[in-house]
Amino acid sequence: MVMMTHYPQCSPTHRATRIKLQTTPALVKLGDGQHAKGRLQVISATGGLLQLPVAISEGDFVEVAFQTHSGDVNGMAEMLNPLRAGTGSVFQPFRFIALEDDAQQHLRMMVESVGDSTFAGLRTSQWNSQGS
Repeated sequence: MVMMTHYPQCSPTHRATRIKLQTTPALVKLGDGQHAKGRLQVISATGGLLQLPVAISEGDFVEVAFQTHSGDVNGMAEMLNPLRAGTGSVFQPFRFIALEDDAQQHLRMMVESVGDSTFAGLRTSQWNSQGS
């Protein structure tokens, strides 16, 4: 079986479907080999939002790993500018820059299954943006 790498692309005309998560632990592996544990707050096919104990430098390339009902997702990501700090934590977005076939499929299945099971999820933002 040949493993291919996907390079998720953001579309300027269509925002990727985002889903909110409740308790999805994630592991972030930094370039120097250090690890940071966090919680995945929001996920899409192109990236997500992590709750971390401390901010990671914007522009750093990391590995982000988490489990879905479909299987493990492990991908390379670029950390973006932290949004805000909570008590003892920060919320930091990231965008995927490379995903293997299996990880991309597990991620897609997760987004689709959660999006389909909860109509009141973040998919409703598509309706709001059409009227603007």
